[in-house]
Amino acid sequence: MSATLATEDILVIETPERVPLHFALASIGNRFIACAIDHAIQALAIGLIGLSALILTSFPSIERIIASAPKWVVAVMILVLFLILAGYFAFFEWAWSGQTPGKRWLKLRVLREDGRPITFWEAAVRNLLRTMDMMPAPFYSIGLISVFSTTRDQRVGDMVAGTVVVREREAEAPEFSQVFATPVSDPALRRSFKPVDFTASLSSLTESEIQVVETFLRRRWDLSDVPRQWMAWRVSLPILYKLRPTYDVATFTYEGFLEELLHRYLQEHRFGS
Repeated sequence: MSATLATEDILVIETPERVPLHFALASIGNRFIACAIDHAIQALAIGLIGLSALILTSFPSIERIIASAPKWVVAVMILVLFLILAGYFAFFEWAWSGQTPGKRWLKLRVLREDGRPITFWEAAVRNLLRTMDMMPAPFYSIGLISVFSTTRDQRVGDMVAGTVVVREREAEAPEFSQVFATPVSDPALRRSFKPVDFTASLSSLTESEIQVVETFLRRRWDLSDVPRQWMAWRVSLPILYKLRPTYDVATFTYEGFLEELLHRYLQEHRFGS
Protein backbone atom coordinates (compact mmCIF):
# COMPACT_ATOMS: atom_id res chain seq x y z
CA MET A 1 0.00 0.00 0.00
CA SER A 2 2.71 2.50 0.91
CA ALA A 3 4.46 1.93 -2.42
CA THR A 4 1.23 2.62 -4.26
CA LEU A 5 0.55 5.77 -2.27
CA ALA A 6 4.00 7.11 -3.04
CA THR A 7 3.25 7.16 -6.77
CA GLU A 8 -0.17 8.83 -6.54
CA ASP A 9 -1.70 12.11 -5.43
CA ILE A 10 -3.60 11.30 -2.27
CA LEU A 11 -6.57 12.97 -0.63
CA VAL A 12 -6.85 12.17 3.08
CA ILE A 13 -10.36 12.43 4.51
CA GLU A 14 -11.05 11.87 8.18
CA THR A 15 -14.27 9.97 8.76
CA PRO A 16 -16.71 11.06 11.48
CA GLU A 17 -15.25 8.20 13.53
CA ARG A 18 -11.81 9.94 13.38
CA VAL A 19 -10.28 7.33 11.06
CA PRO A 20 -8.34 8.71 8.05
CA LEU A 21 -9.20 7.25 4.64
CA HIS A 22 -6.72 7.73 1.80
CA PHE A 23 -8.36 8.38 -1.59
CA ALA A 24 -6.25 8.27 -4.74
CA LEU A 25 -7.02 11.37 -6.80
CA ALA A 26 -7.84 10.60 -10.43
CA SER A 27 -4.93 11.24 -12.76
CA ILE A 28 -5.12 13.67 -15.68
CA GLY A 29 -4.81 10.75 -18.11
CA ASN A 30 -7.69 8.77 -16.62
CA ARG A 31 -9.91 11.83 -16.45
CA PHE A 32 -9.11 12.71 -20.07
CA ILE A 33 -9.95 9.20 -21.30
CA ALA A 34 -13.17 9.09 -19.27
CA CYS A 35 -14.15 12.51 -20.61
CA ALA A 36 -13.35 11.45 -24.18
CA ILE A 37 -15.61 8.40 -23.79
CA ASP A 38 -18.44 10.57 -22.49
CA HIS A 39 -18.05 13.14 -25.26
CA ALA A 40 -18.05 10.30 -27.81
CA ILE A 41 -21.36 9.06 -26.37
CA GLN A 42 -22.75 12.60 -26.57
CA ALA A 43 -21.62 12.92 -30.19
CA LEU A 44 -23.16 9.53 -31.03
CA ALA A 45 -26.47 10.55 -29.47
CA ILE A 46 -26.55 13.86 -31.36
CA GLY A 47 -25.52 12.09 -34.57
CA LEU A 48 -28.36 9.58 -34.21
CA ILE A 49 -30.85 12.39 -33.61
CA GLY A 50 -29.57 14.26 -36.66
CA LEU A 51 -29.67 11.11 -38.82
CA SER A 52 -33.22 10.36 -37.68
CA ALA A 53 -34.28 13.92 -38.50
CA LEU A 54 -32.64 13.66 -41.93
CA ILE A 55 -34.42 10.39 -42.69
CA LEU A 56 -37.78 11.76 -41.54
CA THR A 57 -37.48 14.93 -43.61
CA SER A 58 -36.86 12.82 -46.70
CA PHE A 59 -40.56 11.95 -46.66
CA PRO A 60 -42.53 14.85 -48.20
CA SER A 61 -45.52 14.47 -45.88
CA ILE A 62 -43.37 14.58 -42.75
CA GLU A 63 -41.34 17.47 -44.17
CA ARG A 64 -44.54 19.48 -44.62
CA ILE A 65 -45.62 18.71 -41.06
CA ILE A 66 -42.25 19.83 -39.69
CA ALA A 67 -42.27 22.98 -41.83
CA SER A 68 -45.70 23.93 -40.52
CA ALA A 69 -44.92 23.00 -36.89
CA PRO A 70 -45.24 25.77 -34.33
CA LYS A 71 -42.11 27.45 -32.98
CA TRP A 72 -42.31 25.63 -29.65
CA VAL A 73 -41.49 22.37 -31.43
CA VAL A 74 -38.21 23.88 -32.62
CA ALA A 75 -37.62 25.19 -29.10
CA VAL A 76 -38.12 21.68 -27.69
CA MET A 77 -35.62 20.24 -30.17
CA ILE A 78 -33.07 22.89 -29.19
CA LEU A 79 -33.74 22.13 -25.51
CA VAL A 80 -33.16 18.41 -26.10
CA LEU A 81 -29.81 19.11 -27.73
CA PHE A 82 -28.88 21.41 -24.85
CA LEU A 83 -29.78 18.74 -22.31
CA ILE A 84 -27.63 16.20 -24.12
CA LEU A 85 -24.70 18.60 -24.17
CA ALA A 86 -25.08 20.25 -20.76
CA GLY A 87 -27.19 17.79 -18.78
CA TYR A 88 -25.43 14.53 -19.70
CA PHE A 89 -22.70 14.77 -17.07
CA ALA A 90 -24.92 16.17 -14.30
CA PHE A 91 -27.62 13.55 -14.86
CA PHE A 92 -25.29 10.55 -14.83
CA GLU A 93 -23.20 11.79 -11.90
CA TRP A 94 -26.36 12.27 -9.85
CA ALA A 95 -28.12 9.07 -10.94
CA TRP A 96 -25.04 6.82 -11.04
CA SER A 97 -23.53 7.67 -7.66
CA GLY A 98 -20.97 10.17 -8.93
CA GLN A 99 -20.11 8.34 -12.15
CA THR A 100 -20.72 8.78 -15.86
CA PRO A 101 -20.31 5.89 -18.33
CA GLY A 102 -16.74 7.06 -18.96
CA LYS A 103 -15.93 7.36 -15.26
CA ARG A 104 -17.46 3.97 -14.54
CA TRP A 105 -15.30 2.41 -17.26
CA LEU A 106 -12.17 4.00 -15.78
CA LYS A 107 -13.32 3.35 -12.16
CA LEU A 108 -13.44 7.03 -11.25
CA ARG A 109 -15.98 8.68 -8.98
CA VAL A 110 -16.96 12.22 -8.03
CA LEU A 111 -17.29 12.80 -4.29
CA ARG A 112 -17.75 15.76 -2.03
CA GLU A 113 -14.56 17.01 -0.42
CA ASP A 114 -15.58 15.33 2.85
CA GLY A 115 -16.03 11.94 1.14
CA ARG A 116 -19.81 11.98 1.15
CA PRO A 117 -22.00 11.45 -1.94
CA ILE A 118 -22.59 14.42 -4.21
CA THR A 119 -26.11 15.81 -4.48
CA PHE A 120 -27.88 16.89 -7.66
CA TRP A 121 -26.98 20.49 -6.82
CA GLU A 122 -23.26 19.72 -6.72
CA ALA A 123 -23.45 17.61 -9.88
CA ALA A 124 -25.25 20.45 -11.67
CA VAL A 125 -22.89 23.19 -10.47
CA ARG A 126 -19.66 21.37 -11.38
CA ASN A 127 -20.98 20.61 -14.86
CA LEU A 128 -22.59 23.96 -15.62
CA LEU A 129 -19.07 25.37 -15.27
CA ARG A 130 -17.66 22.71 -17.60
CA THR A 131 -17.96 25.18 -20.51
CA MET A 132 -15.54 27.50 -18.72
CA ASP A 133 -13.13 24.63 -18.03
CA MET A 134 -13.25 23.61 -21.71
CA MET A 135 -12.12 27.01 -22.99
CA PRO A 136 -10.69 27.30 -25.47
CA ALA A 137 -12.95 24.46 -26.60
CA PRO A 138 -12.45 21.57 -26.83
CA PHE A 139 -9.03 21.47 -25.17
CA TYR A 140 -10.00 21.99 -21.48
CA SER A 141 -7.10 24.44 -21.13
CA ILE A 142 -8.57 26.32 -18.17
CA GLY A 143 -9.52 23.03 -16.54
CA LEU A 144 -6.00 21.63 -16.98
CA ILE A 145 -4.41 24.76 -15.52
CA SER A 146 -6.79 24.55 -12.57
CA VAL A 147 -6.08 20.85 -11.98
CA PHE A 148 -2.31 21.37 -12.04
CA SER A 149 -2.47 24.41 -9.73
CA THR A 150 -4.72 23.00 -7.00
CA THR A 151 -3.70 20.56 -4.28
CA ARG A 152 -6.79 18.40 -4.84
CA ASP A 153 -6.56 18.30 -8.65
CA GLN A 154 -9.80 20.25 -9.02
CA ARG A 155 -11.00 22.05 -12.10
CA VAL A 156 -12.99 25.28 -11.68
CA GLY A 157 -16.30 23.41 -11.51
CA ASP A 158 -14.94 21.19 -8.73
CA MET A 159 -13.74 24.13 -6.67
CA VAL A 160 -17.09 25.91 -6.88
CA ALA A 161 -19.10 22.74 -6.16
CA GLY A 162 -16.72 21.48 -3.46
CA THR A 163 -16.09 18.15 -5.20
CA VAL A 164 -13.13 15.94 -6.08
CA VAL A 165 -12.61 13.11 -8.57
CA VAL A 166 -11.05 10.00 -7.08
CA ARG A 167 -9.99 6.63 -8.39
CA GLU A 168 -11.67 3.69 -6.71
CA ARG A 169 -9.06 1.62 -4.91
CA GLU A 170 -10.93 -1.58 -4.19
CA ALA A 171 -7.83 -3.17 -2.73
CA GLU A 172 -7.93 -0.69 0.18
CA ALA A 173 -11.22 -2.05 1.49
CA PRO A 174 -11.64 -5.78 1.99
CA GLU A 175 -13.67 -7.55 -0.66
CA PHE A 176 -17.28 -8.18 0.30
CA SER A 177 -16.80 -11.89 -0.28
CA GLN A 178 -13.68 -11.90 1.90
CA VAL A 179 -15.40 -10.26 4.84
CA PHE A 180 -18.74 -12.01 4.59
CA ALA A 181 -17.21 -15.47 4.12
CA THR A 182 -15.41 -15.43 7.47
CA PRO A 183 -16.97 -17.04 10.53
CA VAL A 184 -19.32 -14.80 12.46
CA SER A 185 -17.61 -13.92 15.74
CA ASP A 186 -20.33 -11.57 17.01
CA PRO A 187 -23.76 -12.66 15.82
CA ALA A 188 -25.63 -10.24 18.05
CA LEU A 189 -26.56 -6.89 16.54
CA ARG A 190 -25.79 -4.12 18.97
CA ARG A 191 -25.42 -0.36 18.86
CA SER A 192 -21.84 0.75 19.25
CA PHE A 193 -22.28 4.30 17.97
CA LYS A 194 -24.65 7.15 18.72
CA PRO A 195 -27.75 6.73 16.52
CA VAL A 196 -27.73 8.98 13.47
CA ASP A 197 -31.05 10.80 13.19
CA PHE A 198 -31.97 10.98 9.51
CA THR A 199 -35.08 11.57 7.45
CA ALA A 200 -35.73 9.25 4.51
CA SER A 201 -38.18 6.66 3.27
CA LEU A 202 -36.83 3.11 3.44
CA SER A 203 -39.44 1.71 1.04
CA SER A 204 -37.00 1.59 -1.88
CA LEU A 205 -34.47 -0.59 -0.04
CA THR A 206 -34.31 -4.23 -1.06
CA GLU A 207 -33.90 -7.22 1.19
CA SER A 208 -30.50 -7.97 -0.35
CA GLU A 209 -29.25 -4.45 0.45
CA ILE A 210 -30.35 -4.82 4.05
CA GLN A 211 -28.64 -8.20 4.23
CA VAL A 212 -25.36 -6.55 3.22
CA VAL A 213 -25.80 -3.95 5.97
CA GLU A 214 -26.73 -6.57 8.55
CA THR A 215 -23.85 -8.87 7.63
CA PHE A 216 -21.36 -6.02 7.82
CA LEU A 217 -22.62 -4.95 11.25
CA ARG A 218 -22.36 -8.51 12.51
CA ARG A 219 -18.81 -9.12 11.28
CA ARG A 220 -17.20 -5.70 11.37
CA TRP A 221 -15.31 -6.31 14.62
CA ASP A 222 -13.20 -8.94 12.88
CA LEU A 223 -11.57 -6.01 11.02
CA SER A 224 -9.11 -3.44 12.25
CA ASP A 225 -10.14 0.23 12.32
CA VAL A 226 -9.09 1.36 8.84
CA PRO A 227 -10.48 -1.63 6.86
CA ARG A 228 -13.65 -1.43 8.96
CA GLN A 229 -14.12 2.24 8.07
CA TRP A 230 -13.46 1.55 4.41
CA MET A 231 -16.11 -1.14 4.45
CA ALA A 232 -18.57 1.07 6.37
CA TRP A 233 -18.06 3.78 3.74
CA ARG A 234 -18.47 1.34 0.85
CA VAL A 235 -21.67 -0.13 2.30
CA SER A 236 -23.10 3.31 3.14
CA LEU A 237 -22.31 5.13 -0.11
CA PRO A 238 -24.79 3.42 -2.50
CA ILE A 239 -27.50 3.55 0.18
CA LEU A 240 -26.92 7.26 0.75
CA TYR A 241 -27.22 7.83 -2.98
CA LYS A 242 -30.41 5.78 -3.15
CA LEU A 243 -32.20 7.24 -0.11
CA ARG A 244 -30.87 10.83 -0.34
CA PRO A 245 -31.44 11.23 3.44
CA THR A 246 -31.25 14.47 5.35
CA TYR A 247 -29.11 14.39 8.49
CA ASP A 248 -26.96 16.51 10.74
CA VAL A 249 -23.42 16.45 9.33
CA ALA A 250 -21.97 17.33 12.75
CA THR A 251 -23.27 14.12 14.35
CA PHE A 252 -23.10 11.78 11.36
CA THR A 253 -21.05 8.57 11.46
CA TYR A 254 -21.17 5.81 8.85
CA GLU A 255 -21.55 2.99 11.35
CA GLY A 256 -24.08 4.93 13.39
CA PHE A 257 -26.06 5.50 10.19
CA LEU A 258 -25.98 1.81 9.26
CA GLU A 259 -26.99 0.77 12.78
CA GLU A 260 -29.94 3.19 12.76
CA LEU A 261 -30.88 2.14 9.23
CA LEU A 262 -31.01 -1.53 10.14
CA HIS A 263 -32.92 -0.81 13.35
CA ARG A 264 -35.60 1.15 11.46
CA TYR A 265 -35.85 -1.40 8.67
CA LEU A 266 -36.33 -4.25 11.11
CA GLN A 267 -39.03 -2.31 12.91
CA GLU A 268 -40.88 -1.41 9.73
CA HIS A 269 -40.55 -4.55 7.63
CA ARG A 270 -39.78 -7.59 9.74
CA PHE A 271 -41.54 -6.88 12.98
CA GLY A 272 -44.26 -4.57 11.66
CA SER A 273 -45.04 -1.09 12.83
